[in-house]
Amino acid sequence: VQLRAFGGGLVQAGGSLRLSCAASGFTSVYYTIGWFRQAPGKEREGVSYISMSGSSPFYATSVKGRFTSSRANAGNTVYLQMRNLKPEDAAVYYCAARRGNRLIASRWTEERLYDYWGQGTQVTVSS
Repeated sequence: VQLRAFGGGLVQAGGSLRLSCAASGFTSVYYTIGWFRQAPGKEREGVSYISMSGSSPFYATSVKGRFTSSRANAGNTVYLQMRNLKPEDAAVYYCAARRGNRLIASRWTEERLYDYWGQGTQVTVSS
């Protein structure tokens, strides 16, 4: 069972990147997916969360209006479209999968509730 986040890179402030989260060994369509990030010297934080249907994703306040989560390929691939990137968005981004019902808004950032974690992808934003 593997979960992999990819698509990171170096971008100038104000630019865009799209991250992808792909699963192998299990069908991620039955899982809800969380995006997290960790900057050097900081704790990992929740960025976004998307349900199995892809409807009504949750977002951290710091990225709301700039980041968009979506699902494609019958739900087996999840994307995080990041626009108007800021230097403070620079971090290693991870996706995590949770089997089961959609988490409520107050709990989607709880890392212990996720079953699988992927290796992260580095996002660097130059000012």
